[in-house]
Amino acid sequence: MRRRGPYVCGLDAAMDVVSGKWKALILWELEAYGTRRFAEIHRGLPGVSHKVLTQQLREMEADGLLRREVFPEVPPRVEYSLTEHGVSLNAALESLGGWGVGRIARLEAAAD
Repeated sequence: MRRRGPYVCGLDAAMDVVSGKWKALILWELEAYGTRRFAEIHRGLPGVSHKVLTQQLREMEADGLLRREVFPEVPPRVEYSLTEHGVSLNAALESLGGWGVGRIARLEAAAD
């Protein structure tokens, strides 16, 4: 696991792990669909570049949030899945997602 810090509080440590636009969405994708290959994750996240997705996946693996398994085949097959640590972070983010759904509804109501 990557160690950064020092942290001011638990929220600081949590935000350090999920910082970046795509990490929470990658967690969601793997939670919703289970083990995925890179191309499947990429298709599920319109707008993310290959470079950024690769970088985010590597950071998440280093942080112990996901598991990267390489199969010795030709061509090589690589699959990503959540670790227990990633599953627990996803559970912690659920209430934030609920808050976001409420925000979307308020924004849409204000636009009408």
